[in-house]
Amino acid sequence: MQARVTRGRKARSTEEEITLSVFVLDKRKKPLMPCSEKRARRMLERGRARVHRLVPFTIRLVDRTQAESVVQPVVVKLDPGATTTGMALARVEEGNAEPTHHVLHLAELTHRGRAIRAAMRQRAAFRRRRRGKNLRYRPARFDNRRKPKGWLAPSLRHRVETVVSWVARYRRFVPVSQVAMERVRFDTHALAAPEVAAKGGIAYQQGTLAGFEIREYLLEKWGRSCAYCDARDVPLQIEHIVARSRGGSDRVSNLTLACEPCNRRKGAQAVETFLAHDPKRLARIQANLKKPLDAAAAMNATRWALWRTLCATGLPVECATGGRTKWNRSRIDIPKTHALDAACVGVVGRVADWQRPTLAIRCTGRGAYSRTRLTAHGFPRGHLTRQ
Repeated sequence: MQARVTRGRKARSTEEEITLSVFVLDKRKKPLMPCSEKRARRMLERGRARVHRLVPFTIRLVDRTQAESVVQPVVVKLDPGATTTGMALARVEEGNAEPTHHVLHLAELTHRGRAIRAAMRQRAAFRRRRRGKNLRYRPARFDNRRKPKGWLAPSLRHRVETVVSWVARYRRFVPVSQVAMERVRFDTHALAAPEVAAKGGIAYQQGTLAGFEIREYLLEKWGRSCAYCDARDVPLQIEHIVARSRGGSDRVSNLTLACEPCNRRKGAQAVETFLAHDPKRLARIQANLKKPLDAAAAMNATRWALWRTLCATGLPVECATGGRTKWNRSRIDIPKTHALDAACVGVVGRVADWQRPTLAIRCTGRGAYSRTRLTAHGFPRGHLTRQ
């Protein structure tokens, strides 16, 4: 999986000098303990080291092996997220009480799950068009195969594979002895309807559409009239408030009723733009919108798959809750970022040396196999050159 890496400036401190850790390999390319950039520069100037990799910056010694060096335990700490995963490398200093974690490296990995989902949706639309057009008959094959155990959608499998690939990459540069990850479970019903979830019992088990069909529910909710012009006694269409092309979901909270003229005029516009002239109506519609739960669903689907894949590496894996991470961060008084959340995962007594730059990693994919570029309607607009 290709990734674009840039050096970010997420965590800064005005009281202490910000230092950057440089990864070090011995002359046989075995990982050693990271050093400061000042020491790495001195070894490069004296000819004791060579530049092995630029991002993340790594040097290779020419006069030392791993057996001649002192290696300390290093833990890879992960704070998985649906959009961004925080990663941290910390040197563990055992003490009488809880251990002290000296941060060596911070990074934030931005996933491209939404882009993969959009590409899969576009591919499915092209396939439906080929089957419906007067072309060679292509039989449907969506119901004659069985998914293997543990199957994940490509956009979800991407999140697991990218995190595991970066853990393997860090193992090549740092003597990693343990992995600590945050494994949380989100209650989507409590997120969507906290007032219902608090009651428990039967009310907690029933959904929004209990006793209704979708169309009847929307007719009762919107008063059997168009949500945009209050038209009555006309055919009403089900309309997405946030269009699918803008990331809108099929949740019932994102659906409304609109007459055909309003539905055509709105199209894929943002509801804020379409109702800019009527702020009262806009506020009433936005009050019915709820936050999408796709991120929570992605975390629920991938948390066990990520844990099992990390356990398969042979390293001991420590699991922690989100509450423990928040408690550690509040107790140590550390700013909230994805990378610093990762540094606070697990059993931590104190976090030292966390004032470091954060490496920003963005997944960009491996390109495309298509020979043409297409418009929004699926028509070719240009051909790609062969290389």
